[in-house]
Amino acid sequence: MPRRYEIPGAFKAAIKREPNGRQTVSTQDFVTQLAKVNWNWSLHEANQWIEHYVTTFKDISPNEGENRLFMLYNPNGGL
Repeated sequence: MPRRYEIPGAFKAAIKREPNGRQTVSTQDFVTQLAKVNWNWSLHEANQWIEHYVTTFKDISPNEGENRLFMLYNPNGGL
């Protein structure tokens, strides 16, 4: 049974840290983590959730489509 409080945890589990310290998450990785907690979302649904609830990641997708790539950024310019 899916539980709404597990969605943010699935997002955090999908975050990948690159060797240079950059943190990214792809929509496909998020959907995969959601499936582990019984949420069966499409890429479109996952993108809608990210756009609505996540303010610290920006879209840096190199290609068009639903499997987007988001990167953690500091909106305060590092201050």
